Amino acid sequence: MKTKVFILSLTHAAVDLACAALFFGLLQYENVWLCMVLYNAFAFLMQLPLGVLADRLDRNLPFAAAGCGLVAAAFALTSCPWLAAVIAGLGNGAFHVGGGIEILNGSEQKAGPLGIFVSPGAVGLYIGTFYARFLTEHTFIVPLSMLLFCMLLLWYHRRRPEKLLSNAEFSAALPKGGALPLAALFLVVVLRSFLGTTDAFRAGPFPSLPPVLAGLIPVLCLALGKAAGGFVCDAVGPRVTGIASLALCALLLLFPASPYLTLAALFLFNMTMPITLYASARLLPGAKGTAFGLLTAALFMGCVPYFMGVRMSAPAFANALLAILSLGLLLAGLKKERA
Repeated sequence: MKTKVFILSLTHAAVDLACAALFFGLLQYENVWLCMVLYNAFAFLMQLPLGVLADRLDRNLPFAAAGCGLVAAAFALTSCPWLAAVIAGLGNGAFHVGGGIEILNGSEQKAGPLGIFVSPGAVGLYIGTFYARFLTEHTFIVPLSMLLFCMLLLWYHRRRPEKLLSNAEFSAALPKGGALPLAALFLVVVLRSFLGTTDAFRAGPFPSLPPVLAGLIPVLCLALGKAAGGFVCDAVGPRVTGIASLALCALLLLFPASPYLTLAALFLFNMTMPITLYASARLLPGAKGTAFGLLTAALFMGCVPYFMGVRMSAPAFANALLAILSLGLLLAGLKKERA
C-alpha cells in the first residue's frame, strides 16, 4: 500500500504540474476566461460522471493512467486552446477519480493515505505555474513525463494484482438518514473553496525571501495541512479533528495582520479536506468514485464567483464566521460517523 500511495501521490503532483505548465506556458489564449472555466469545469464538474463510470468499470489504475495520457495529448492541441483546456481537464479529472478510488479501496478505513494522496497537487500546480515558461521551452519534457507515469500505472496494475482491491458492487444508495450528512459535506467543500478564493489566507509579504520561496510557503502549508488532517483524523477521530482545526482556524483568522498566524490558519483549514472525502466515501461505500466526484463538483461551485470576476475581501470576523459555519456543517456531515 505504501508503494501505491507513493506512486499515485507523485503522479498527482506531476499531473497538476503538467496542467499548470500547459495552461500558463503554452496556450495562446483568445479568451483566457473561457479556457479557465472550461478547464476547471471538465477537471472538477466532470469528475462526478467520471466517478460513476470508474466505479462501474472497476479498473482504477488504468482509468488514472488514461487521465495521464489525456493530459499528454492536450500538449498536441495547443493550436486550439479551448480544446486543449477541455482534454487536459478531462485527463486531470480521470486521474483524480481513478487514483482516489484506488487509495480509498486500500486504505483500510483510514484517512491518512487519502491525505497523502490529495496533498501534492497544490505543490505541483505551483511549480508548474512558476516554471511554466521554462518547462514549455523544453516542450517534450512534460508530455513525455505524463506518458511515463501512464506506463508506470499500467505496469503496477499488471504486475501487482495482489496489491489491488476490486471496487464494491456499484450502489449509489445512501444509508437511512444519509442524505442530509452528504449534503452538509458538499456545502463544507463549497465553503472551503469559496473562502480559498478570497483574501482570507493571503499571507505575507515576506520581503527577506526570494519570490519563489515566499510563494511556496503558503502552498506548503496548504499541502501539509491536507496530509496532516488524514493522520490526525485516524489518531483522534474526524469529529475531534474537525472541531479542533476549524475552531482554532476561526480564532487565528481574527488576526490577519500576522502572516504567521494566517499561514497557521491556512494549514488548519485544509486539515478538513481528507475528512470530507473520507466521510463521503463511507456514506457511499459502493460508489467511492461518485462520492469523490460529488465533492470535486462542490469545489467548482465554490469557485464560481471567482470565475465570474468577483473578488472578495471580507472583514476578519466574517472570515472567522465562515470557518465556524464550515465546522457546523462538517459536524452535521459526520452525524453518521458518530452513529
